[in-house]
Amino acid sequence: MKQSFDAIIVGAGQAGPSLAGRLTQAGWTVAIVERKLFGGTCVNNGCTPTKAMVASAHAAHIARRGSDFGVIRREPVSVDMKQVLARKDAIVMKSRTGIESWLRGMERCTVFTGTARFVSPNEIRVGDEVIHAKNIFLNVGARPAVPDMPGVHEVPFLTSTTVLDLDELPQHLIVVGGSYVGLEFAQMYRRFGAEVTVVERKARIIPNEDHDLSSGVQEILQSEGIQLRLDANCIRLENDGEGVAIGLDCLEGHPRVVGSRILLAVGRRPNTDDLGLAAAGVRTDERGYITADDQLQTSVAGIWALGDCNGRGAFTHTSYNDFEIVADNLLDKALRRVSDRIPVSALYIDPPLAQVGLTEIQVRESGRAALIGTRPMTKVGRAVEKGESQGFMKILVDAESKKILGAAILGTGGDEAIHCILSTMYAGAPYTTLSHAVHIHPTVSELIPTMLQSMTPLR
Repeated sequence: MKQSFDAIIVGAGQAGPSLAGRLTQAGWTVAIVERKLFGGTCVNNGCTPTKAMVASAHAAHIARRGSDFGVIRREPVSVDMKQVLARKDAIVMKSRTGIESWLRGMERCTVFTGTARFVSPNEIRVGDEVIHAKNIFLNVGARPAVPDMPGVHEVPFLTSTTVLDLDELPQHLIVVGGSYVGLEFAQMYRRFGAEVTVVERKARIIPNEDHDLSSGVQEILQSEGIQLRLDANCIRLENDGEGVAIGLDCLEGHPRVVGSRILLAVGRRPNTDDLGLAAAGVRTDERGYITADDQLQTSVAGIWALGDCNGRGAFTHTSYNDFEIVADNLLDKALRRVSDRIPVSALYIDPPLAQVGLTEIQVRESGRAALIGTRPMTKVGRAVEKGESQGFMKILVDAESKKILGAAILGTGGDEAIHCILSTMYAGAPYTTLSHAVHIHPTVSELIPTMLQSMTPLR
């Protein structure tokens, strides 16, 4: 017998459970479908586990630097990977079970476990059951991409998901991909004690970011002994006795890197392959992302796409904001749009790189008159006192409107301090609102007003 609901939510990632809670509170009956792990990428193989492991790696790093702070250690620092994973798993399990329990105990919410597939624009099959609703929300997420490069079918490799279950320390980890995911794992495993080489096909790491940020991150990683192979074309995976290797053509360096493990960190692909989208008439782009408008409605009325599967953002915070946009527009008759949000992201190496708004490259390309301010972290008292003065901060301001265009902080606490800039931008206030503010000393954010007070024209 077909069951009918006011709404069906496919996927219990960041947007799905919160949307279920909001809709049921409004009196809607909701079916939520999850085929594997409640909590989605963030909880199970993204933010939560990786940041837990980053914390363990940071602890090892600080322990090795004990003498810098007057702390004497008697024995070399070693890392027990099984304990690292046990700590990570406990944190993940608490979040996962919490979300599942919340959904299963939610009034007017029915949980289905299994793979969802469209039968028609208003019907979805889950196992032997068919469920119906006038409103369907797709929150199916994404997974690591595995490119069809030479050797990928013959040589064992890890992805950002499978590496999270690696309970032994590789002697030499080769990371293919020099962007956000690859660099976080590279530094993490270097601090755990592995030799690490990062292979990037472009001329610099995080190639989509400003050159000074790329150089700053490269300096930090190389200072910890991470090897970088850039301009790596024709990357191929190879077996090498009991180990593995990467063959590559670079402008300089040996054409082969031999290691014990390979991690592929070369992007993600949406989980839209087996949804049966054609049966509903839902369109996707050439990469498989569901096309959605500024209010996240798909090509079919009554179907929305939220989170990583819509190609409108690849972060937990953008997924959650997708939920807020959809819920407010549906229930409160609001007119919220994806285009209203300010781009914001963070690369969680240590120290982190946080960015908001436009990059310097984008400001230059716009041709507008702008001001720029910069400060090295060596001028930030809080950073010096903590013994973590690597990096810098910069900010860009429109010369006519005096509004902040964008900013970046590569440095300790930057992922938190940058939010005062973000809040000023959302308020639509001129930069003087922030430059005249009195911040607590000693903090990282107290240098932001000083930076704004000494800006110069962007040339």
